[in-house]
Amino acid sequence: MPLQFDIRAILKSNAPKAKIPDFLIRYLERIVHVEQMNAFLRKHSTERDYDFIRPVLDEELCCTASIDGTENIPTDVKPVIFVSNHPLGGLDGMIIAQMIHESRSEKRELKVIVNDLLMYMEPLAGLWAPVSKLGRFSKEQAAAQQRMWESETDVLTFPAGACSRLQRIDGRWQIQDLEWQKNFVQRAREYQRNIVPIYFEGRNSRFFYALAYIRKKLHIKLNIEMLYLVDEMYGAKGKHFKVHVLPPIPYTTFDNTKTPKEWAQYVKSIVYGTNHTSC
Repeated sequence: MPLQFDIRAILKSNAPKAKIPDFLIRYLERIVHVEQMNAFLRKHSTERDYDFIRPVLDEELCCTASIDGTENIPTDVKPVIFVSNHPLGGLDGMIIAQMIHESRSEKRELKVIVNDLLMYMEPLAGLWAPVSKLGRFSKEQAAAQQRMWESETDVLTFPAGACSRLQRIDGRWQIQDLEWQKNFVQRAREYQRNIVPIYFEGRNSRFFYALAYIRKKLHIKLNIEMLYLVDEMYGAKGKHFKVHVLPPIPYTTFDNTKTPKEWAQYVKSIVYGTNHTSC
């Protein structure tokens, strides 16, 4: 059976009792670029993982990226945790994973912790380590995550858990991640993994940030703007992105002088440094 991205099937599997009107299905198909995605999937139906990402970047989106700090990407066998800001909400993960892979002469396995909705993108399922969109683990996911942490696999995670938002910081509007979660600090301690911080230069459209801001002001809990992330990805067509890999932070840094939550914000401050994205 050919690969196919089916909005109706995805909605049914996630909300089996919901009755979604046809006009809404058609609208979602348009903003998710279903026709374009399915045409691409048909063309590259046999490719997986990094062999799939490369044509996404080169052919479908025609975007490029450069990496600064490749010397900070570890080459020894000890597994690490790559942590990055999350400005784009999907494309940044593909670019970082691809660049880590291509920068190493000796290839190592890398897993990217992602929203479980991305598992519908079957050609990339081998790279993903899914977690529930509600932040909860099923028994199967918990077991898979445990095996991952105990293995020699490197892990890429986005501690904010969502892409960056427009915020008022230090008296000015900036596009920056929300608070970073502490999980990666706890894993670094438990499994003695050094942290490799990454700063990704990029931003979504003004429409995306305005929608997120209005949704928050109206106290709407449903993450409506997430529906537009595929449209944002296609909006990045032809762009160039810069990725900065910063010096590793030894896991021994995370002692008891700070809580794991405080250490997470400490690493976030290193990632951003003076690289704030203002409006």
